[in-house]
Amino acid sequence: MRARVGAACQNPVMTGTPLSVSFCGLGVMGAPMARHLASNGHNVAVYNRTASKALAWVALHGHRAAPTPAEAAEGADIVFVCVGNDDDVREVVLGEGGCLSSMAAGSILVDHTTASAGLARELAAACAERGVGFVDAPVSGGQAGAENGALTVMCGCDDPDVFERASRVIDAYAKRCRRMGPVGSGQLTKMVNQICIAGLLQGLSEAVSFAQRAGLEVDEVVEVIGQGAAQSWQMDNRASTMAQGEFDFGFAVEWMLKDLSICLDEASRNGARLPVTGLISEFYRQVEQRGGGRWDTSSLIDLLQNP
Repeated sequence: MRARVGAACQNPVMTGTPLSVSFCGLGVMGAPMARHLASNGHNVAVYNRTASKALAWVALHGHRAAPTPAEAAEGADIVFVCVGNDDDVREVVLGEGGCLSSMAAGSILVDHTTASAGLARELAAACAERGVGFVDAPVSGGQAGAENGALTVMCGCDDPDVFERASRVIDAYAKRCRRMGPVGSGQLTKMVNQICIAGLLQGLSEAVSFAQRAGLEVDEVVEVIGQGAAQSWQMDNRASTMAQGEFDFGFAVEWMLKDLSICLDEASRNGARLPVTGLISEFYRQVEQRGGGRWDTSSLIDLLQNP
């Protein structure tokens, strides 16, 4: 648990009293994140666009499913959203029956979706009109991190107190949760994360392919070089499956394409040069055209193994 700063407060988010929370979006990330909230004693209302997923979640964990985001969010101290893209977030938060329409002044909206920084600022402005706090809080750690309650959560928030209140609840599924700056900073940090991952995976793909063509045993090579400067999470967790051409798990190519598109759009606004990221985005497009849209992002190697 991280050290906390600031004076004591009777707000239930600050004291650890069980809260009424809502979670909108029960995909491979959202469902286990909501489960951790329930396990920590909070009263959870869930919403999912495919209603059967929400009902299945309730059958496993109890609590309440709602037919609309607004009904899920009614009476909630904190509303969490984890959906697909900017348009999905707008629909769930701002659309007809969206969660913001029923949120009370003093409550908090936390968006865990990987989305644009511009959307984060749009949501913050809409929340401010209703007296609702807002945190953009994309996550890293994948499905395993969500299942194990070990996500890294990078946050943007204009009000440190709002962040502090929200982070105490986010701790249920986070190994690290940090405010990176004002609204939008969480999404910008996640862009940095995805730029790094894309470059690492392309380099690892080329290294594994090279090792195979050189007649080396990939697992033995990785065991040795993984003890030095070349080590990375991707090497530890993906090199072996890449060598075997196994990609039916993990973070999908179609989602990485979406994330890299956000990075490139932001770079066009702030003047950053991303030549390698742009090239790797095109490589992922080629993987998608091969039918690999749902393959793990490590499938970049398929372009080298099967040119």
